[in-house]
Amino acid sequence: MTRRQRRLALIGVSGLVLLAAVGLVLSAMRDSIVFFVSPSELAAHHPAPGTRLRIGGLVKPGSLARSGDLQVRFAVTDGTHDIAVQYRGALPDLFREGQGVVAEGRFEADGRFVADTVLAKHDERYMPREVVEALKKAGRWQEGEAK
Repeated sequence: MTRRQRRLALIGVSGLVLLAAVGLVLSAMRDSIVFFVSPSELAAHHPAPGTRLRIGGLVKPGSLARSGDLQVRFAVTDGTHDIAVQYRGALPDLFREGQGVVAEGRFEADGRFVADTVLAKHDERYMPREVVEALKKAGRWQEGEAK
């Protein structure tokens, strides 16, 4: 082999190894790339106990219940289905009923969703694009709501 052929072979093998590594990384991240799932998606595909995921939607009006030890219970809805969420800790200042929320946590064996992180929308006009799309799918989105 000439020097040029060896260099081309090395570049080709390096490219194949790089493509294989990228393919493996994307394959491993396939399920965790999603920003969150809506309650309707969860109703269609029941996750196994212990599965970590993010759920998103609106805090259902009338569902917020607080106790003295920073224990909070609320429901996340997309207008079609509701998911009961249990959270222990301080909530974001902008967290309230009827507002967009994303909760990250896991499902317990008894079907409860226990969140360890709760994110609320950051100002009056912002709503995550995924929440808007989920609400539009459910037929609950009014075009003037984000403005």
